[in-house]
Amino acid sequence: MKPGTVITSTQNPKVKSLLALEKPRERRRQQLFIIEGKKEIGLALKAGYKIGNLFYCVDILPETDLRSLGFEDKFLVPVTQEVFDKIAVRENSGGVIAVVEMKSHRLDEITLSKKPLVLVLESVEKPGNLGAILRTSDAAGVDAVIICDPQTDFYNPNVVRSSLGCVFTKQIASASSEETIAWLKKNKLAIYCTYLKASKPYHEVNYTVPTAIVMGTEATGLSDNWVKNADANIIIPMQGKIDSMNVSTAAAVVVFEAVRQRAAQK
Repeated sequence: MKPGTVITSTQNPKVKSLLALEKPRERRRQQLFIIEGKKEIGLALKAGYKIGNLFYCVDILPETDLRSLGFEDKFLVPVTQEVFDKIAVRENSGGVIAVVEMKSHRLDEITLSKKPLVLVLESVEKPGNLGAILRTSDAAGVDAVIICDPQTDFYNPNVVRSSLGCVFTKQIASASSEETIAWLKKNKLAIYCTYLKASKPYHEVNYTVPTAIVMGTEATGLSDNWVKNADANIIIPMQGKIDSMNVSTAAAVVVFEAVRQRAAQK
């Protein structure tokens, strides 16, 4: 296909390759993922992600807009509206989709501030929850988000979409619970675990020290290993009939209590 030739069929090899990346197994195999939207692509570029092919709808987005961002012609893949509608996962993506190289996300790559605030999640049930938590972490200035689940897919399209690109603005890592506990203790962070059987209300602990806030799943909560290694097990008191709330909401409640305490200390 010559540069600038508009793709009119979903059977085109480049389009088929992109569509394959909707499957987690294929993303892991190729170490590639998809970003939709100029804003999200821009955040990924600033974070140092390497972008390959850039698919854009000729009926929505002028090619000159993409050249102005520094993309070379060889990476620009124009497609018709019909093809773009087939490859786009979300609505209102602005007519552009990028294929991007994954990064590694190891604990030893995290850089901590002098008084770090870290959010740890033991497994994540829904991509939308992870995306919402990343948005909260960005808003609160959390140093890093660590997921204790080897199957975590940071690059699920729904994570990228629901995080509004915050998956690129925050330090993220994936490790086992055992590795994460050892790393937190090595870096001398207080470990505060949300736990339904805890007796200490979340607002009664001190978040002005280097802190890790640990959340479990809504269904099963945290594993015993976290509960045993916690400096304090905390609970959000419930006033209604239900004994828990959505994990992304709970994370926002506790994280912003930490932000409040730290602001009051200044």
